[in-house]
Amino acid sequence: MKNKFTLFPVIASFILLFSCNEKKLTEVVEVPLPTKEEKIIIGSPNDVKAEPGSFELTKLPFAYDALAPAIRSLTLETHYSKHYLSYTNNLNKEIVTTAFENSPIEDILKNLDLNNARLRQNAGGYYNHTLYFNILTPKEQTPKDTLAGSINAEFGSFDNLTKQFKNEANKQFGSGWVWLVVDKTGKLQVSTTENQDNPLMKNALIKGTPILGIDLWEHAYYLDYQNRKKSYIDAFYKLINWEKVNENYKTALTKVRKV
Repeated sequence: MKNKFTLFPVIASFILLFSCNEKKLTEVVEVPLPTKEEKIIIGSPNDVKAEPGSFELTKLPFAYDALAPAIRSLTLETHYSKHYLSYTNNLNKEIVTTAFENSPIEDILKNLDLNNARLRQNAGGYYNHTLYFNILTPKEQTPKDTLAGSINAEFGSFDNLTKQFKNEANKQFGSGWVWLVVDKTGKLQVSTTENQDNPLMKNALIKGTPILGIDLWEHAYYLDYQNRKKSYIDAFYKLINWEKVNENYKTALTKVRKV
């Protein structure tokens, strides 16, 4: 009988210890649920500044959510404030104390050594994204003025240009760009390049001045469209600022006539 009473406190202590340990274990692994306040914060494009250098970011004339739902705010902010900013900062670092430090970006692209991978990528990335962000608008437009007449003359119609541009974009394999280019004779042509190359570079199949370009890198659309690249291309085409493209066209023609 004495042994039974001696054993009871031991068993009771063991149960109490086990219960305490179990409680402590439960407290350790508990993870609080996210609160409503824990959301992704989208900033303003006006707050994004490049590091001091030869080149600056082009300013977005609208907020990050202005192109939604075609291009949502998180996609646009990431594209503008991360990718574009990185190309700008890296370009400025690459040309410090070089012959290109005070050169226009067009001259850098025309004259750079294609074997210089870092300069090629960052100069192209800066120029391409500057053009891209300059020709976006929340308001759907169609070509007018000089550009509209040239499109009809050289492609037969705006619809024909649209089909050709979208077809080239859909066929582009991997990262790259599709362009509407003013070639060296002043003619409008649709062209493609890989990676961050563009028609100003020595290796371009169709050399000339881009007046419109679509970014086909996944960072431009994957958050919104995943593998549905065609949907992104269709959406992008409705966001083109044809007034700005017309300005680019007139400027490019002026350069051709001076040569």
